[in-house]
This record gives sequence, C-alpha cells and structure tokens, in this order.
Amino acid sequence: MAPGQAAFGYRRHSDQDRPDIAAARHPIVVVGAGPVGLSLSIDLAQRGQPVVLLDDADRIGDGSRAICFSKRSLELWDRLGVADRMREKGVVWQVGKVFLRDAMVYRFDLLPEPGHKMPAFINLQQYYAEAFLVDRVRQLPQIDLRWRNKVTGLAQHNDHAVLTIETPDGDYRLAADYVVACDGARSALRGLVGAEFQGELFEDQFLIADVKMQAEFPTERWFWFDPPFHAGQSALLHRQPDNVWRIDLQIGADADAAVERRPENVRPRIERMLGHGDFSFEWISIYKFQCRRMQRLVHARVMFAGDAAHQVSPFGARGANSGLEDGENLAWKLDLVLRGEAGAGLLASYEIERGQAADDNIRASTRSTDFIAPHSAQERRLRSAVLRLAKDADFAKRMVNAGRLSVPSVYDTPLSTPDAEVWGGGPPPGASMIDAPLVRSDGAACYLSDAFAAAGRGFTLLHADGAAQPLPHGIASIRIGADAPWRDAAGLFAQRYDAAPGGAYLLRPDGYVAARFKQPTPAGLAAALARARGTL
Repeated sequence: MAPGQAAFGYRRHSDQDRPDIAAARHPIVVVGAGPVGLSLSIDLAQRGQPVVLLDDADRIGDGSRAICFSKRSLELWDRLGVADRMREKGVVWQVGKVFLRDAMVYRFDLLPEPGHKMPAFINLQQYYAEAFLVDRVRQLPQIDLRWRNKVTGLAQHNDHAVLTIETPDGDYRLAADYVVACDGARSALRGLVGAEFQGELFEDQFLIADVKMQAEFPTERWFWFDPPFHAGQSALLHRQPDNVWRIDLQIGADADAAVERRPENVRPRIERMLGHGDFSFEWISIYKFQCRRMQRLVHARVMFAGDAAHQVSPFGARGANSGLEDGENLAWKLDLVLRGEAGAGLLASYEIERGQAADDNIRASTRSTDFIAPHSAQERRLRSAVLRLAKDADFAKRMVNAGRLSVPSVYDTPLSTPDAEVWGGGPPPGASMIDAPLVRSDGAACYLSDAFAAAGRGFTLLHADGAAQPLPHGIASIRIGADAPWRDAAGLFAQRYDAAPGGAYLLRPDGYVAARFKQPTPAGLAAALARARGTL
C-alpha cells in the first residue's frame, strides 16, 4: 500500500468532553500535518514542548506534489531523526542541464565541493516524506496528533487563542498559548484572521505528469526551452524513486485545463517527449504560477508558516523547503518564550526574518517565471538571445533562469551582532552554518553538523584551536583543534570559516550565525547571546 493510501483512524480525545467554558488549554497547537507542521511539531517535541497537532484529513496526501528537498532541509531532518530514511528512499542529485531545442546550453552543479554530510538535493515524493515524519511523530509522546480535527473558528485573547474544532463527534473548543497555522495554500486560519495573499497570479498553465517507466536517463534535472517534442514551450524531466519520473510541460494560458488533464490527452504529449508509450500514469495535475504572501506572518497568538503564509512557483523547489525553514526558525523561539528565557518580542523576529525570506523567494520565483513564460514579444526575443549565447558566453549562462534552486536564507536581523573585525570569508551573522568534515577525539569521522546536533538544541560556540574557557550560561561548546574534542579532518573547517586560532562563531539553535569573534570575551559572548534572544 502506498503511503498516500494509508488511512489513520479518528479517535475521540478527553478534551472533547470538557464544557466550552472550560476548554482544555495547551501551550502550542499546530494546524496542518503536512511536511511543515509535522517537522515543526517534532522539533518542538524534541525541545521538550508538548504539542497538539491537528489535521482535517485522515490520511497522508495523494500525489507526489513537492519532490525536491534541499540540503538545508535534510540537515534539519537529520536533527529530527528522519534524514536517513529520506536519503535511503530518495534519489540523490546535484547536476542540472538546460537545453535549447535539443542542444545543451548550460550545465550546473549545486554542490561541486566535497566534505558535506548531506547532498545538494534529493527527489522524494511528498507522501513518503510525510509518512516518515508521521512515523517519527508516533515515537514522541509529547505530540498529540489528532486526525479529522478541522478548525472552523478562532477567538483571540490577550494571552491565548481559542479554536473551534469540527470532528465526526461534533464540535469542541481548544485553547492554546500559541497557534501555528501550517494548513496550506487554502488555509482556513488565514481566513479566520481576516488576512489575504498579496502578490501576482500568472496566467500560463503547466501540466505535471508523474509517469512510471523504465528509463536510462541520468539522475539529473533536465529543462528544455522550445524542445522539438513540445515546440514553443518549456519542459522539465526529473527522476523520483520507484521508477517514477516527473514531467512538467508548459501548455499556455489559453489551454482548457479540464481537457488537458485527461489521461487520453496527456499520453500523446508524453509519447512525443519519450519516443515510446511504455509508461503508466501515477499522477496528473495542472497548475498556474503564484507568487504571493501574507502581508504579516504573525497575527497576535497565531503564526503562519509554509504555504499558508506564502506561495511561489515550483521551479526552484522553494515552496516546501522555505516552509521547513519557517518551522525551524519558529521552533526554537517558541521554546525559549514558553520557558520564560525570552520575551514574546522574540517572536517578532520570526516576522522579520521569514518575511525577508518570503520576499527573496518570491523575487527569485517571479524572475524564473518571467524567463520561462515571457510576458511580451520583447521579453521573448531577449530570452532567445540569452539562450543562443549561453552555450559559449559565461555572462549569458548566468542570465539563463530555468528556476534558481532553493538556498538557505540570509537574514538582516536585529538578533545578529554585526562584525567588529574584518573577516576574509566564512558565513557572516545572519547566514546559515556551513558543514565540514571533522574527526572526533576517538578517531571516528563525522561532520560539523553532527557535532552541532550532539551539542544540544541551544546556542553553541564553534571555537577554533582555543583553550577551553568558561562560557555564559546557555551556550554549549564545540572546540575544534589538534588537542580539542573535534579535529579539522581536511582543513575545510578552517577554510570555510576563515578560522584562525582563537576564532569563534556563536550559532543560534537553528544553526544560523548570531555573532563571530576573532578572540571572544565573556562580555562579548554574553551581549551577543542576549541580543540573539531578543533581550538586548
């Protein structure tokens, strides 16, 4: 049985037996058990926070939907205990090729350097990702996952929110200190707070067909402009597990979606592309590009993440991956606030940081859309010129845009301490940590991402070749050096972090750089920690 066909039974909860006037109250309610809601709930549970997770369905979603998961998402899932299953089932890839008609004009490698634990990307059907996450949820008693619990009402108060929830046994009410809406593009909670998407809806339509077949294509992302089998339009080919291939065909703004999605009409298109008819359909869908977001991601006690908060085109794999980054950004902040170790003002930084990320992703997605589906004859002529030049001219290669692939966001945030010294490289404050190979004191090979996970789930100081020193309360330590618990296996840590002896990076619980120092002092660390917690 495929994961998308597995149903989960509804069960009545004792919260439903309480009178409305005495609704059960929980610290956190997450709405939506897709990849974002499941991952956020696991992250919170591993930090010791109890979570109620609601979903209005009783099964994992059908269809492949999101398939491309980034290195950054895999690093998060590694800390959540599910990355091994994702990698084992997924198709690992890092090379993409762009064609004009049948000639390759551009090739890219998303991870050309060695020394990273996780690959650049895996392709994995979303229903597998959700199934693995649900299995992990079942291992964590802190998560109460309630299927067929549909949110239909919301009342906000000064220090909590109250949800009205529809179930097969009738309605009940549930109170929460905080609610996180991960309920997708058609978010009910977005409507309940009176918010709407703002942005652009593109008219061009695209046909997705996931086909099952035996094929010898390499495990690469192939994108065509004006291919001979689909003249004047674009096409994409990508491999998934189980001998399933994602094919994406531009069909134009005037196409009749109801007619085009019929299998008997899709089959001739795919046969022209493949040159044979030896395949079967797994999933067919038609979509339009949308590049939109909520103006505000935080509405009093309700926060929005993933597709509930923003939407982008699928070219670039920025939808699910940016949603997972939303959850990762929010989890540690909610944890500190609920523990009383930070004020509620820390949650305002979620709005700042992930709002910037949403804008960046929408900007990148819109540029991709404009290149793939030009609005005017002039734009089409410019694109044609760029594609013709790209085979031989490096400047033109940089202009080719068949979907810029998802990369970690870089935040301009009040939580970061600006550099006080000149650095020759390394991730600056507001950027994500970079992995590197290390060796443990017992001689075992590992990675910096492993050391970060082993250090706990709080703030962590990466310290290069420095002697052990007292640290402010709330900071763990990773010392890397010849006589330290961790050694720089191939010199890549020093190279990637511009790490001279004594240098240090203060990492946030989500692995982002909060501050860096050539020679840290207790006072400097304490000030940077306070700032990163939103208390300075």
